[in-house]
Amino acid sequence: MIGKNILFIIIFLISIVTNSTGLRLKTEQEDIKGKYPFKAFEKASKCKTCHPGIYQQWSQAMMSQAYTHHWDEIEYFDLAEAHAAAVPQLRDAVDGCNGCHTPLAYMNGKFPPPRPSENSMANESVSCEVCHLIQDTHSNPPVNYSYVMNPGETKYSGRAPSVESPAHKIITKDIFHTTEFCGICHNEKNLYGVWVKSTQIEWKEGPYAAQGVPCQDCHMPKGYYLNAIMGKPYNDARLHLFHGGHDPGKVRGTVEIRIEPDMREAEPGEKVIFTVALYNAKTGHKFPTGSVEDRILWLHVEATDAKGNTYHIPVDPKGFDGEEYTISGDFLAYQDMGIPKGIKDFKGVQRDGIPAGDRIFRMPYFDPEGNMTIMQWNTVKLGVDYRIGPRETKTEKFTFKVPINAAPGKMKVTATLNYQLLVKPVADFLNVPPDESEIIHVNDHSTWITILP
Repeated sequence: MIGKNILFIIIFLISIVTNSTGLRLKTEQEDIKGKYPFKAFEKASKCKTCHPGIYQQWSQAMMSQAYTHHWDEIEYFDLAEAHAAAVPQLRDAVDGCNGCHTPLAYMNGKFPPPRPSENSMANESVSCEVCHLIQDTHSNPPVNYSYVMNPGETKYSGRAPSVESPAHKIITKDIFHTTEFCGICHNEKNLYGVWVKSTQIEWKEGPYAAQGVPCQDCHMPKGYYLNAIMGKPYNDARLHLFHGGHDPGKVRGTVEIRIEPDMREAEPGEKVIFTVALYNAKTGHKFPTGSVEDRILWLHVEATDAKGNTYHIPVDPKGFDGEEYTISGDFLAYQDMGIPKGIKDFKGVQRDGIPAGDRIFRMPYFDPEGNMTIMQWNTVKLGVDYRIGPRETKTEKFTFKVPINAAPGKMKVTATLNYQLLVKPVADFLNVPPDESEIIHVNDHSTWITILP
């Protein structure tokens, strides 16, 4: 077996060769890095004059916080920027983070951009200007901010205006009706050639693509709305909600759950097998998606007897390759955070931070040393993909040996599916505000058995 250090050297040499021969991901966006100053663009607050409702929708969405959001700031400055300072080969990749999180700053070309506290144009994040200056994508599939754009008075849209705008010209573009528009930033391939984000690709491989249901139907739903104060309301206006994983209302109910036992009566010491069915009823892509390296979705099963005593029931292993990363336990991971944090021989933090034995629906990312990582720019390999696909049903079994001292009577057994945007031990280590690691309740279902005396 090749040792970890030798494997890293091989991967590193391959990256050098591909970079030197021009075989690495080469796209047109590199030509606009530093091409346009901040002053070439307008602030979203100017758009509010004519589009007050659309502006307010955007301002409540993560699009308006892609650069200023607390976790994004910590991840970029405390991890990515610090990592690039320690490992210069990462510099271009880290600069590229701005290509999607703050495109105006990427085109401004000064790295790192000013911190959010400095209130520069970088804080515009993914603003009105960003999306409505895009004319096309030059990559198939779209990836890594592969937008074609240039600043100016002409704005682009998927709908022809009902009246002439007094502020700018409007040209319609078909790309606004496609998922390729979304994939420009919701697909990402890193410098090792790993697809560290693939939300649009997941959609394209799923059932919704075949039925012509695009990303916009869920994240920009149609409704009766007045887009511009000088125009007229449309019955099918695209609302600029952009609600996704950071919206608890969007996450709740994503997966339907049902649990049933293989028998209804059991004596103490007897084994009962509970089966949990989980059906992804809502997402057009896998769940979780996006920043999969950060996310954790897990199933917890617990029994409560007639006297209120509770018993945690671990999942039955299935035996597939990589399953050890999908069952929670007392493991350390994320050791590569020690590089940007300047901690020598960093042992890592708890991998999961949830009750041991729970089933996790995730896809682990691995660094050059073979350890799990939450730093996508340092990912050389993806592990088993045990997420829940669109309209996919997963079944899990939980074998429960009824405790000898379990109280006779009705025992309630509940399966609960929980979600966190960021694994809590990582959030605690990096001092990320608690809302990023708060537990979001996705769904639950209960059944019962009778414990005989």
